[in-house]
Amino acid sequence: MVSKKIRIAFRILIVLVLLFSFVVIGVIFGYNYVLSQEKRFDALSKRIDNGDYDDLNADTPGAVTVVITMGDSTSDIAEKLYDAGLVSNTFIFSLMSKINGFDGSYVAGTHYLLTSFSYDEIMYFLTLEPASVKVTIPEGSTYEEIKQILWDAGLTFNEEEMDECMNSTNLFVDYDFVSQIELNEERDFVLSGYLYPDTYIFDVNASPESIIRKFLNNMSYKLYDDYYARAERIGMTMDEVITLASVIQAETGRVSDMFYISAVFHNRLAQNDVLGSSATINYIIKRNGGRATLIHTSEQLNAESSYNTYINPGLPPGPICMPGADAISAALYPEPNCNYMYFCATGDGGTAYAVTLDQHNANVERYSSNWEEADRMAEERERNSHINEDGTVNETEATTNAGQ
Repeated sequence: MVSKKIRIAFRILIVLVLLFSFVVIGVIFGYNYVLSQEKRFDALSKRIDNGDYDDLNADTPGAVTVVITMGDSTSDIAEKLYDAGLVSNTFIFSLMSKINGFDGSYVAGTHYLLTSFSYDEIMYFLTLEPASVKVTIPEGSTYEEIKQILWDAGLTFNEEEMDECMNSTNLFVDYDFVSQIELNEERDFVLSGYLYPDTYIFDVNASPESIIRKFLNNMSYKLYDDYYARAERIGMTMDEVITLASVIQAETGRVSDMFYISAVFHNRLAQNDVLGSSATINYIIKRNGGRATLIHTSEQLNAESSYNTYINPGLPPGPICMPGADAISAALYPEPNCNYMYFCATGDGGTAYAVTLDQHNANVERYSSNWEEADRMAEERERNSHINEDGTVNETEATTNAGQ
């Protein structure tokens, strides 16, 4: 009869052999899995390069939108995937993510995944660049126009939240130019003027705060230290500079004219006179759903508004559009030794200047017929843009564009 000690030793030996076998099997399995990993992901990468998933978006049948936020851990992501019905076991996903070496490689943003994706495919797609759109904001755009541009590009932000952020300077006090803005109840959207016109790439589900912060980041790079020193030297705050630049930007697109128009405005400011800028009249008209024109009625020129620079001396309460680099530079560095006090549009994109009121009135008489023709052509272009191929009028488009 086998002694008790031998039986115990034999059992221990069996357990050790089994454990060793499991370890060997595990090592072999893991080794083969790792060897096949590169092949699996290379094959997936080739399918992506071949364009197999170029059309994958929110409208693709079977597509699920997953948004990874900055700071999400692998377990956080696993929970989101589970809630979206893409994985059946969060532990297995987290384990495979660690084995595959994907931990810490997932990219924040919006990703579109298919319910048919394997765990490998899910992990790989979450390391790719998120769904984004490229947007160009033209110089002179208003805040309302920028919102429309972003919507047309496919961004999904909430308008009320965006408007609230535009008035919440406390969210952006880390920018010097924001912290220096003097709040004014008559101002339309405090951060108007600071969404720097440029080309941007946004995540399709970017939050209003992140959208505005991207604009402000760019603006911070454009406002050089020399600009602050120059603003102080000419007795202006940076906010006043941006406000003046916005009016200059809205008056002309010609860089050469910007510096002369700036000189006219500076000369008028020095005398505490009204700026008399038709751009501010058009701002009021567009804000009320109308269309910008060169010719304005007496009623429009005398409209009760703090933005009306025909009846209120000095600058408007805030910027009327988003000025570009040239307009900002012109506001800071007006044409030197310029004694012009008046200017008017020539109707063909140019500008005529005058020192005296009589000279200005002569220019107005000379070019007024050009204004009428320019306004007529602009109205005709707008009307034609609302006509469909079958000759019918797109009422929805006409209503929308009339308010821009």
